[in-house]
Amino acid sequence: MSDVIDEGFVARLAGRARHAEDLRHLPDETVADYARSGLSDLLVPKRFGGAQAAFGELLDPVRRMAHGCTSSAWTLGFYALHNWIVALFGERAQEEAFGTRPFLAPAPFAPTGRGLPADGGVRLTGRWSWATGAVHGNWIMVGALCGPDDGIYPALALLPAADVAVVDVWHTNGMRATGSQDAVITDAFVPEHRLARVADVYAGTTPGAGLHDSPTYRWPLVPALALLAAMPALGSAERVRDLFAERLGQRVLPYEGTTQQEKPLAQARLAEAGVRLRALHGLVDATVAGIEALVTAGEAVPRPVRGEARLAAAHVVRESRAVIAMLLEAAGASVHFLDSPLQRYKRDVDVLSGHVVFDYDTSRELAGALALGLKIPRTSMV
Repeated sequence: MSDVIDEGFVARLAGRARHAEDLRHLPDETVADYARSGLSDLLVPKRFGGAQAAFGELLDPVRRMAHGCTSSAWTLGFYALHNWIVALFGERAQEEAFGTRPFLAPAPFAPTGRGLPADGGVRLTGRWSWATGAVHGNWIMVGALCGPDDGIYPALALLPAADVAVVDVWHTNGMRATGSQDAVITDAFVPEHRLARVADVYAGTTPGAGLHDSPTYRWPLVPALALLAAMPALGSAERVRDLFAERLGQRVLPYEGTTQQEKPLAQARLAEAGVRLRALHGLVDATVAGIEALVTAGEAVPRPVRGEARLAAAHVVRESRAVIAMLLEAAGASVHFLDSPLQRYKRDVDVLSGHVVFDYDTSRELAGALALGLKIPRTSMV
């Protein structure tokens, strides 16, 4: 179902990329395009009118959207992913959320809020950073520490956008069009049915896992999030490779009088970029296939496999960023003019790589420790 995003969609993202960066959030036209596409319903359960596709089918459209705009691919990819996450909640919460179409929810998961017990739920207060897509959001999902002081548990809380104040803090040198503002919630009531325990979300054992007859909703959160979030980096590196190839035949080298495509080392860089990117496709495909086999068989995805998936995603981002840097190193100073998409791709992927799930040292440590059967912190993101 990767045809939910066609070349026209990608071309429109490219045409709006500079404008989106100046806005510091997605243009309304891009959100409207998304709402009309099949992407918004790709992971929505069938009982709510969605396609209920296999989880891996989300990755390719997000990768290809990055050929137009990294920030747009990131934001729209997360909007689509969050349709999958809300499908992990109980039935009543899903009925409420999917009653709003398209369901557009930023989801800052760091537990920087506190949910105190109240009759039938919690009263939630907190401030969350990195609320991607907050400007157009009609719902929000946030991480919080819930329950009494002697029985705290981490949970995801689902709230309507009316309960949220968006604070404009997103002044960055990359990923500008994601509009990843701060979200503030003050003493909002969250009913029990709109809470999902993080332990269940990480393990793929949420209420939604049993509600829908599909292995899609048995995927554990961290591998799903990490692999999805890596796709804009991979797609960006592919587009930079293509733009570099086009540039080789057009760029006349100063003081040499020849085009760059005649230089053997330029040819070598292009070929190296291609093989490194193809290797990343193989890594992603193998990682997705391994998890898909487990959830299809009804088996739990063990923590070592989840750790390997997080590391695979971190490696995709690290390698994609390195390929972009290698190519731009040989592309000349003019690529840094603001009308060149090459500089924007580099800035966006540099910022994207700072997401906590892509921390390469932590990802390697966790995967290595789990492979050895060692204990890791209970709060580790795997």
